[in-house]
Amino acid sequence: MTTVNPTVNPNDILQTAESLRWEIGPQFHEQLMEGIYTEAANLADRAVTRPDEKPRFDLDRTIDKIVTSRVWGFPMMLLLFTVVFWLTISGANVPSAMLATLLIDKTVPLLHQGADFLRLPWWLSGFLIDGMYLATAWVVSVMLPPMAIFFPLFTLLEDFGYLPRVAFNLDNIFRKSGAHGKQALSMMMGFGCNAAGVVATRIIDSPRERLIAIITNNFALCNGRWPTQILIASLFIGGMVPAYLGGLISALSVVGIALLGVFISFVVSWGLSRTMLKGEVSTFSLELPPYRPPRIWQTIYTSVIDRTLIVLWRAVTFALPAGAVIWLSANITIGGVSIAEHLVTFLNPAGLLLGLNGVILVAYIVAIPANEIVIPTVLMLTVLVTGANGGAGAGVMFELDSQADTMALFSAGGWTLLTAVNLMLFSLLHNPCSTTIYTIYKETGSKKWTAVAALLPLVMGFVVTFFVAQIWRLFAGA
Repeated sequence: MTTVNPTVNPNDILQTAESLRWEIGPQFHEQLMEGIYTEAANLADRAVTRPDEKPRFDLDRTIDKIVTSRVWGFPMMLLLFTVVFWLTISGANVPSAMLATLLIDKTVPLLHQGADFLRLPWWLSGFLIDGMYLATAWVVSVMLPPMAIFFPLFTLLEDFGYLPRVAFNLDNIFRKSGAHGKQALSMMMGFGCNAAGVVATRIIDSPRERLIAIITNNFALCNGRWPTQILIASLFIGGMVPAYLGGLISALSVVGIALLGVFISFVVSWGLSRTMLKGEVSTFSLELPPYRPPRIWQTIYTSVIDRTLIVLWRAVTFALPAGAVIWLSANITIGGVSIAEHLVTFLNPAGLLLGLNGVILVAYIVAIPANEIVIPTVLMLTVLVTGANGGAGAGVMFELDSQADTMALFSAGGWTLLTAVNLMLFSLLHNPCSTTIYTIYKETGSKKWTAVAALLPLVMGFVVTFFVAQIWRLFAGA
């Protein structure tokens, strides 16, 4: 890969001037040529450092010596994106809680009052309110605030000129894994939303390398999976250490899962480039644009209109039917037992073999349209199966305000530290959400590659959790 600083090419100007020589007067021609050579001298003075002269200060070059340094480049990159993720997660807590209060705590009772006033049958109000509306409200309250924070921050880094430096830093690793250096940018976008990350692969010209980027983008931990990771890490991992270290250890474990996803992206890219997607790694010229102040209003428009709202709309269209399926499975009974309970019982042996349980597997099946509703679905199914929490919440998705109450419910469901660890791994390694799957199909136009992108991480999730469970039990038995 070569880097190119975008400057005016004097040779192009000279050729143009020569072609116009006979069309302009000789005096003007001399002035034009003098200006060209003066500008060329200025460019040379800026670009060339002579041993007998003191180097001239150049802000762009000074910053690049740090952010593209072999020593400081990667630590700076990790630090900067850690700050972005921290701002996204921490900053989204308050607006998410406000949206949940408005859309769920206040609106759901009002809707039920309206349904009672209209004398709707319980099954119709439950289907529409506790099913379709509640799932959609949960997706909006959990998904919208992180995207509204992450995408503007990401776009600001893009406008500032830093993201091309990230691609420059990671290009060598991606080339060794048989992928394209620009995959670094689509991978970073995937941390906000995998569907947006798939769309971002359009910057990769090579069809083969773009497919690799699309298939592996699911290993970037999207914002829909952060709530699951944070909750499980806080309850189980952070709970193993003293309280004053709990927050730090929980955060480090979540960051570790995210970095594991990046590592797996490299491994899978390497494997695909040597099996299903063989080919030569393409070379490209990466333009390192000058640093410039971000355009705030354009950034807000681009990130909110072109990214956040479009992705959110796709998620909502899939959340509506998902809520309907979840409610129906929990409230339609066969032989006095709900469909969801039948599924949990059927899948429980396989779930335990994977170090998980049937509740988790069913939750991930019915929550394919949106990762944001996994935990509410898990809590609902746990109450449905165990009768814990006095049966409150059976058949309706919910969340508990207290981590102690949530932990008590998980304990009633037979959860252990192995369940928590493998849930964190399975949350990273499972099929993309339906919004991402649909986006992959739209971008590739291929059912084959859409199936590969959907099934490959799922198979990896089963394999990894199975081996972790066997090794865990082997050492526990010893």
